[in-house]
Amino acid sequence: TKILLPSFVFFFFNDPATTEIYPLSLHDALPICDVTQQSLREAIGIVPQDTVLFNDTIYYNIQYAKPAASRDEVMRAAKMAHIHEFIETLPQGYETVVGERGLKLSGGEKQRVAIARVALKNPKILIFDEATSSLDSHSEQAILESLREVAEQHTTVVIAHRLSTIVDADSILVMEKGRIVEQGSHAQLLSQQGLYAHLWALQQEERQAQVTEQASVSP
Repeated sequence: TKILLPSFVFFFFNDPATTEIYPLSLHDALPICDVTQQSLREAIGIVPQDTVLFNDTIYYNIQYAKPAASRDEVMRAAKMAHIHEFIETLPQGYETVVGERGLKLSGGEKQRVAIARVALKNPKILIFDEATSSLDSHSEQAILESLREVAEQHTTVVIAHRLSTIVDADSILVMEKGRIVEQGSHAQLLSQQGLYAHLWALQQEERQAQVTEQASVSP
């Protein structure tokens, strides 16, 4: 079901006229079918699990989110995503070509480019779809800091299996077999001792095991 959620978003993102969805908790809510495709696209920014990069410069790949953006705007977005300093260390800086699908960048660097895109676009609604799932724990924490900064003052939807990425959420929906089985904040869900609390405990055990393993192999 998790996989279907972003797919559903993309569905009405591409063709809102076929849906009858009403945004929740909005005093001026209206049917999605009354929203133009252009306004809907402008209102949503997505950081996917697998960032799509073009075989072009880092500058182009960030500016892609807002083609009319100035160089200062692109650099400001890169700074928000905490990738500006890395780019500046490269021999060609922002003119560095990233290769097919960004093969010259690490997983964390590609995610930062995706975050910079969203920061540049500055939409009203952000969707993070497993944005840190392919990263190690150290990279994950660094990316989370960037996501938190970009998400400030925005409506944000986070789709995740790693519960550490959603502990700050105002409301968490726990899904099992296509149904919402629990809802609440991180603290509320832990106190319920239900599915969420069980998954949290398992993931914390796994994280601790990884830390112990890494410590044992360190010189």
